[in-house]
Amino acid sequence: MTTAIIGLGNMGSGLARRLAGKGKLVLATRNAAAAASLAAEIGAESAGIADAIAAADTVVLALPYNSALELARSGALNGKVVVDISNPVKPDFSGLAIGFETSAAEEIQKAAPSAKVVKGFNTIFATLFAAPADDTANVPVFLAGEEAAVEQVATLVKNAGFAVEKTGTLDAARLLEPVGMLNIRFGYGLGRGTSIAPAWLSL
Repeated sequence: MTTAIIGLGNMGSGLARRLAGKGKLVLATRNAAAAASLAAEIGAESAGIADAIAAADTVVLALPYNSALELARSGALNGKVVVDISNPVKPDFSGLAIGFETSAAEEIQKAAPSAKVVKGFNTIFATLFAAPADDTANVPVFLAGEEAAVEQVATLVKNAGFAVEKTGTLDAARLLEPVGMLNIRFGYGLGRGTSIAPAWLSL
């Protein structure tokens, strides 16, 4: 399986490092030199954004919501399994710009109707990618989307060293994005730091 990661900020580069050596990995960002440098460091490939998407079975949009939506509207994602990791936060991080009646993931799906969008990785901080994989093996990555696409993304999650928690169809992103915002509030607003992640217990 070929995975393309579009965007190499803290989340994108952290995920790339976790996935290095576990299937074909193609990195892309507007800064081609940065993509080439990280790819060389971790043994991946780099390409232009359009070429990376075209080569991939799974496309991870490690982008802010508005940038992900713009890419979806371009038609480049059609026919791909797409992972939306964004939380559509307001500019001042005081809350979500959209929610409950729709979600970032659903809006990206509307903009790329022939893609199969899966919500995932939005409830964890990039700091966790730098932890030893054994330490994150039980940290859940919540996934929402069409069943076959979720199964494909679940393999990626496991390869990245996390646990899979399926939440149902894509409308569950309306619940996952507020959970991501809550984690941001805990991490920053309440001073808990970025080595935290939400989880459900079964007693």
